[in-house]
Amino acid sequence: FAQISLMKKIFFLLLISLVVISCARVGSPDGGKKDSLAPKFLSSNIDTTRINVPRNIKELRLDFDEYVMLKDVSKNLIISPPIKYKKVIPSNLANKYVLIQWEDSLKANTTYNFNFGNAIVDNNEGNILPYFNFAFSTGDKVDDTFISGTVEDAMAFKKKNETAKDNKYVVGLYPIIDGKTDFKQKPSYIAKVDEENYFELNYLQKGDYIIIAFDDENQNSIYDAGKEKVGFLKDKITVSDNVKGVKLKLYPSKKAFKFIESKPVFGGAILAFEGNPEKLDIKSISPQLSEYKIEHQPKSDTVNIWFNDAQNKFDAKATTQLEFSYDTSKKQDTVRLYYKPVKDEFKIENKGGNLLVPNQDFKITANLPLQSIDTKDWKLESDSMAVNFKAKISEKNPYEILVSADFKPTKKYALTVIKGSVKSYFEGIIKSYKFEFQADKPENYGGFVIKKFVNKPKSKFWVELTNEKGEVLYSKYTNDDSVSFINLKPAVYIARIKVDDNENGIWDEADFANNILAEPIYIYEKTIEVRPLWTIEEDWEIK
Repeated sequence: FAQISLMKKIFFLLLISLVVISCARVGSPDGGKKDSLAPKFLSSNIDTTRINVPRNIKELRLDFDEYVMLKDVSKNLIISPPIKYKKVIPSNLANKYVLIQWEDSLKANTTYNFNFGNAIVDNNEGNILPYFNFAFSTGDKVDDTFISGTVEDAMAFKKKNETAKDNKYVVGLYPIIDGKTDFKQKPSYIAKVDEENYFELNYLQKGDYIIIAFDDENQNSIYDAGKEKVGFLKDKITVSDNVKGVKLKLYPSKKAFKFIESKPVFGGAILAFEGNPEKLDIKSISPQLSEYKIEHQPKSDTVNIWFNDAQNKFDAKATTQLEFSYDTSKKQDTVRLYYKPVKDEFKIENKGGNLLVPNQDFKITANLPLQSIDTKDWKLESDSMAVNFKAKISEKNPYEILVSADFKPTKKYALTVIKGSVKSYFEGIIKSYKFEFQADKPENYGGFVIKKFVNKPKSKFWVELTNEKGEVLYSKYTNDDSVSFINLKPAVYIARIKVDDNENGIWDEADFANNILAEPIYIYEKTIEVRPLWTIEEDWEIK
């Protein structure tokens, strides 16, 4: 009985402890409606007029209606003109106020703006008070000039009445001081773009600035080149009075050139870079690798190095250290590759499926680049009858063979490719292949025709049809007054134009560091719903 009594006492004490701990928790109780509201600012230690603030004031206190935390203050908080603060509350524990303390005296007749970015969040649900600003002046007025405008994603199709919900777009201003600007720091002024794509930069000092908009994916208030979309004006913007109606478009941004990795693949190795180099000369500086082929397309981030393991006497079970030099004309360096042969075989396949789209070639894809084909012993048959055909290596894709013939709708075909008749740099296919497919009916497809481009670009351009994810499904490079897409698979498409202003055959991204705008993009104003046996015909006015 004594043991039972003792156990009851222990159980009772544990129960009391759990109740006390539960009651002591800071936060919202379980159940009920989830808090979705951001914290509400109540008051500050600065006079409500926020002018003639003493220059010897050493702190700013902001009171809120609930417990708040500060998230990534060093990333989010922007004070302009800059103040080097020494203490920020709250730091680890939630509080109903935010306190910032500093040591230096404030400048005379100056407007100070504290932009907290996305730092202020409520303690319970983490609801953000986005880009909260607090401004005051040591003079007799608060600078009230502003810049306003809109920011849109140049690559995105915008549906009617659709808003940019949950976007992370921000707009920043960098002051031009003695003709220079430091873009590696946070902008002196920054504002969030709202759901209607509108922004407003407030409490601006008069002067010359560079304006930039970017998709602040990591929410650090600093533009990360090559990782975040960017839009900017080539010319400086002068703030002497309010500036309204600024229009900025976000484009993919150019990455700085750098080496990423090297890795073995079947038939050789891959060197991966960033920055889309126009020119990239690669050479082996390893004596054990003398016979090889380099494959690099201008502006491509990938370099393929093809070689034969047996010819270079590489041990299939061992790892060989190889070195290569690279030269972009602007940068030279060497890279190392730990190479071990990758087991596979040279092969070809039909990746297009068994239904051949009308009026198209039958395509065969190889897993190594093609050097030659010998078609004299190939056979194309339909109903056991020989069919005349021609075959060639694609000029646009060195991994692809195009087989052309008078393919009849609904007819079934069989193509035999003989062993050894398809060759890469160092070997041929080691077996024969038989591809069976059927020519599809034209009535299963539709079309889209632009009868006339109004305000057509002067340079050549791509007309692209994409899906809603932005993946390019059809593309034509042209400068004609009209364009036709026939035999389209029934689906909903988005049409866009990408202009090749410099006609280098590649669409060039935005390069903010060198003040080079992205080449223009235009999105067709409505979706294109392609149906079988139906051709959509439209004019396209490019605005």
